[in-house]
Amino acid sequence: MSGRDPHERHRASTPLELLFDLTFVIAFSQVSSQTAHYLEHGEVSSALAGFAFTIFGATWAWINYSWLASAYDNDDVVFRLATLVEMIGVLVFALGIPPAFASIAAGDHLDNGVIVAGYVIMRVAAVGLWLRAAHDDPGRRRTCLAYAGNIAIAQAFWIALIFLDLPFGPTFAIAGVLVLFELCGPLWAEKRHVATPWHAHHIAERYGLLVIIALGEVVLGTILTISAGVQEFGWNLEAGLLAFGGTALAFGLWWSYFTIPFSTLVHARRDRAFSFGYLHFFVFGAVVAIGAGLHVSAQVIAHDADVDAVFAAAAVAVPVLAFEVMLFVLQTILAGRARARSAWSLAGAGIVLAAAVVAAAAGVTLGGALVVVALSPAVIVVGHEAFGRRDEGAAAG
Repeated sequence: MSGRDPHERHRASTPLELLFDLTFVIAFSQVSSQTAHYLEHGEVSSALAGFAFTIFGATWAWINYSWLASAYDNDDVVFRLATLVEMIGVLVFALGIPPAFASIAAGDHLDNGVIVAGYVIMRVAAVGLWLRAAHDDPGRRRTCLAYAGNIAIAQAFWIALIFLDLPFGPTFAIAGVLVLFELCGPLWAEKRHVATPWHAHHIAERYGLLVIIALGEVVLGTILTISAGVQEFGWNLEAGLLAFGGTALAFGLWWSYFTIPFSTLVHARRDRAFSFGYLHFFVFGAVVAIGAGLHVSAQVIAHDADVDAVFAAAAVAVPVLAFEVMLFVLQTILAGRARARSAWSLAGAGIVLAAAVVAAAAGVTLGGALVVVALSPAVIVVGHEAFGRRDEGAAAG
């Protein structure tokens, strides 16, 4: 593990990385379904608190592993076995998500035993890999040790938090401090010492692949709404609207993300890598939340929810807006300036989303409202295809 060439030609995700990503299908599904469960019963604060706590753990572990692999993946037996440990950790983490949500809803204390155990398993594997890199890459020894030290200290406190069993408020406060500590670790390591040899095109591809993994929740949510619609109405126009709206929404989200040449931008703006990496927390979270909103819509259609169609429409529209805003922010930061065309497209997309919620309030069916929501990313895509391609070369200039 002496470090990969950051300018290696044709660098791409490995089959091992793709297998690793599949475990996050389970984690994202658990987060999405649990968030939807509490939203559909009107417990918004519990849903949001549980969502924030769990989506951070899943995405942060993935982010750390991906940057480590980009710089040091040598695909030998030790690295593969360490990845196996990480995958086990993800699955244990996923098993801890339902009890964590339930304890947040109860409001007494946070049931974080299983979820922290899974998180620590993932992170301990990363500590071992960073220590190995510190041994094999003398030029970046301090950098690797800084990573390993930050992760190890944080895990000790996460474990202590299990056994302290503090009331809900203090537990969340300490967890917030630990989150900030973990986020500062890579900043300290990379800025204070010699930077790791991560590969820009590889990193951009890895992030794009996890967006696609997260979009699986949108597809699953679409299937649930179609199933609920067919059971409620049969194979009629409403079922068709639900099918088209959900599928078009997933496709539009995918298209709008990949209109931005992240690979080229990150390669040209390596100094803005932390903005790219950290702001994707909100991109991943928004996509998973869209899936949760579609779950809520399915329950509303089936009359198994305590909320109405307007709430369901907003539960989809709000995270779609968050996704679109974050894409605009990312593009602006990486390109170094905001483009009027992108700003106008974002404004138009936001107006469409507001129209979808208003339409639901006016009595339009959820199928019709979902079709309107799907038009929002279409506005961004059309703006790019009609006017934006000529700017792509200048974006990385």
